Amino acid sequence: MSQTNKDNALAFYDLMFNQARPAEAVARYVGDTYIQHNPHVKDGKKGFIDYFEEMASKFPQKKVEFKRVISEGDLVVIHCYQHWPGDKDYGAIDIFRFDQQGKIVEHWDVLQIVPEKSKNQNGIF
Repeated sequence: MSQTNKDNALAFYDLMFNQARPAEAVARYVGDTYIQHNPHVKDGKKGFIDYFEEMASKFPQKKVEFKRVISEGDLVVIHCYQHWPGDKDYGAIDIFRFDQQGKIVEHWDVLQIVPEKSKNQNGIF
């Protein structure tokens, strides 16, 4: 199931972020409930859809690049580079919890602004 969950997490993220179709992403990949831990997004499916429809309107050229995907049990972690034209770019870690049917039911994330300077040459990705 972990490969299916990884594939579904990436497809969900691409559809809602890169393709700006959050309602379709929720309909395809989210389970009966959706628990949201990001304090900027309301809980539930409608809160998620409303937030990302607004982001699609404000930032139509936003794009995410997937860097790493890790799966363990019912969790999938995506490490990605979020490009927000006209705003700052972010390094993000998203964690998705899946139900037994392979649907997303919970989400956490941590964002970091991509720094202009670094004390090392390794970068954040």
